[in-house]
Amino acid sequence: MNVTFLRWGAGSLALLVSAAGVTTVLAQDPSSSQSSPAAAAPATEKKADPSIAQRKENLQDRIANGVKSGQLTAGETANLEKKEAAINKETSADRAANGGKLTSAEKAQVNKQQNQVSKQIYTDKHNANTAHYGNNKVGQRRENQQDRIAQGIKSGQLTPSETAKLEKQQQGINEQVAKDRKANGGTLTASEKKQVNKEQNQASRNIYRKKHNAATQGNTKPKQ
Repeated sequence: MNVTFLRWGAGSLALLVSAAGVTTVLAQDPSSSQSSPAAAAPATEKKADPSIAQRKENLQDRIANGVKSGQLTAGETANLEKKEAAINKETSADRAANGGKLTSAEKAQVNKQQNQVSKQIYTDKHNANTAHYGNNKVGQRRENQQDRIAQGIKSGQLTPSETAKLEKQQQGINEQVAKDRKANGGTLTASEKKQVNKEQNQASRNIYRKKHNAATQGNTKPKQ
């Protein structure tokens, strides 16, 4: 029988016993089959920044939540969505001019603009301006319209441009109601209520049409 000592790697020792053509490993340094702690630890991957589309969706969700909660007035929402529509238009133009892609400089510009909108959303949602509807039919109708608009933003059925137009219409109605109340001791006359209801009917039809046309935000959210 032949006994042979072999050294494998750094500090690895194996004892081979050879008999009748059979070789058996009797002992081996355990450290030879394990990696060092540093090598075993997985490399930490830097999380990628969200894409432009993901950022766009996040901003729209925040606006929708603000509309739903009343933290954003119709005027504030119209202004925010107007800015979002402008960014989208610029992004589409840049992609069309560059084979469907954005250059690094264009991506940086879009990110800067989205940062500005993000800050404006926060400011508008935390200022003193809120949507006050009141416990009356006119107020309830206004709140219902805002809820429908918020749902359209959240689902992607309403584009920023469409939302801006709808909220501009709501802002006009709200300003008219406030003016009429001020001129009439805080109340509305029967004819004023009738006029407001007529205008809200028109706004309601606009909301329905814009939520059911071919234009969407282009995200992956299903229509609701």
